[in-house]
Amino acid sequence: MSNSSSITEFLLLAFADTRELQLLHFGLFLGIYLAALLGNGLILTAVACDHCLHTPMYFFLLNLALLDLGCISTTLPKAMANSLWDTRAISYSGCAAQFFFFLFLFSGEYSFLTIMAYDRYIAICRPLHYGTLLDSRACAQMAAAAWGSGVLNALLLTANTFSLPLCEGNAVDQFFCEVPEILKLSCSHFYFREVWVVMVGVSLASGCFVFILFSYVQIFRAVLRMPSEQGRHKAFSMCLPHLVVVSLFVITGIFAYLKPPIISYPVLDLVVAVLYSVMPPALNPLIYSMRNRELKCAVRKVISWMFVNIGKFPLFFQK
Repeated sequence: MSNSSSITEFLLLAFADTRELQLLHFGLFLGIYLAALLGNGLILTAVACDHCLHTPMYFFLLNLALLDLGCISTTLPKAMANSLWDTRAISYSGCAAQFFFFLFLFSGEYSFLTIMAYDRYIAICRPLHYGTLLDSRACAQMAAAAWGSGVLNALLLTANTFSLPLCEGNAVDQFFCEVPEILKLSCSHFYFREVWVVMVGVSLASGCFVFILFSYVQIFRAVLRMPSEQGRHKAFSMCLPHLVVVSLFVITGIFAYLKPPIISYPVLDLVVAVLYSVMPPALNPLIYSMRNRELKCAVRKVISWMFVNIGKFPLFFQK
């Protein structure tokens, strides 16, 4: 039996036993990571530089892109380093930091998805009050609340989780330190504290999900009453990317955190973890830009500016 005070490091799940497969996983995750950096970086630059995108919807999208960058940067670099150097170790403090930052960014992202549902509700159901209800001050307050709630939720869950005595060793059956896998290592007689930790997070997530669901019920009712087919098409094109992201986020997150222990298999858990922690940051820029003409035009401008000015850098250094 081991105690948490004597644990100095955790052992993360290895993706493969052979060196060739480890390097393959490294290359695959490196490609996903670079795609996420490029996609979210382009969205950040486009929204920041294009004055046409200085609206509440794109302000929240900018925050979502920031959270996506942070979320994927919390998990993938360590996993890639472990695959490259053929190791599984992560320090106790490193695991706690990864645990905290992932929860903070994951919770913040869910909060912003909830706020974005409210933004779409106001834009479609109460368009005449959009400028009043979502002025710059209201947007800043909601953004601050989302970031702050993420920090508080992460602090609460991290402090409670890592204060539990660990009696089941230090091997984490996941490629990063996440809530279910750390709780599996805790002593069985602290079961009720484990349940309390999980229930706090589930309650907050359920509240956000109910709000999103209610918002979209009202949105679809308003859209179906629109007389113009063009108006319905525009409304659906504005809501569909957000709805796809929320569905992917909620389904994979619920399965990861609330699935019964009887269907817990290492390979399945690994696939689900990749789906909810790695793929959304890489896919969100593509999903949001696929049906958004304004964002696509702004991204094209950024890319064109980069290609035009990239040739000037050698001349600058020669001077």
